[in-house]
Amino acid sequence: MATEYIFFDADLRERFVQAVAARALACQVQEDAMEGFVVRIPDDPADEVLEAIEAEYEALMNEQMLRAEARPDWVSHQVAGVRFTRADGSAGMVRLPAAVARPLMERFSAEEAHALVSAIAHSLENPVDGPLCRKG
Repeated sequence: MATEYIFFDADLRERFVQAVAARALACQVQEDAMEGFVVRIPDDPADEVLEAIEAEYEALMNEQMLRAEARPDWVSHQVAGVRFTRADGSAGMVRLPAAVARPLMERFSAEEAHALVSAIAHSLENPVDGPLCRKG
């Protein structure tokens, strides 16, 4: 399964691509349909490599947040996107206000946030009525 990372700053995206390449991994870069850039790592790297990549991404996201907060034209409209995978395998993105996204990204890795939002999307696509303890 491919892992995707989104960037709104070309410089930070390029630094991430270089960090991925330094770990001898290939990646693909494309413009996001909404805004920014998506960096996709098509292969599943070893756990220790993935942890290093996630740490690099989180550090760059913190820097991106600081850059965004320094721009008056961005501060008035703070929003973050979390990608998810629908039950049919297609991808989507939810837009989260900064007040929701910031604590989510502080406590979860990008992969964990993706898994959480994907689980919510699957639940919305396939609602279960009745008590939660009942097997679906």
